[in-house]
Amino acid sequence: VIILYLALIVLMVISGWKVFEKAGQPGWAILVPFYNLYILTVIAKKEAWWMILFFIPIVSIVAAIIINIEIAKNFGKDAGFGVGMALLGFIFWPLLAFSDATYDGGQTETNDEVLDAA
Repeated sequence: VIILYLALIVLMVISGWKVFEKAGQPGWAILVPFYNLYILTVIAKKEAWWMILFFIPIVSIVAAIIINIEIAKNFGKDAGFGVGMALLGFIFWPLLAFSDATYDGGQTETNDEVLDAA
């Protein structure tokens, strides 16, 4: 059981490292407490004060879901994938890390913007 638990921790650290690097952030930041929360807010394109919400009981759950949804959207995934990242992170974070998803920083063009440009 301990070996399985340690393997899961290693998988999550490697996944977080790869996601951070895909987003143009230092991968080692996943290992630094509090700083990793700040980097998550940066990747999600939220203000830095959002990391404070992670320290408020119950509010932290909602904040984590919102942050993960925004991260998923910035990687071209839908909101359902973001909810999966928040609730089943051991499955969805590795999926994001090892997929061909690229970070666009929330700058994807909508169909209307593409038509307006044409």
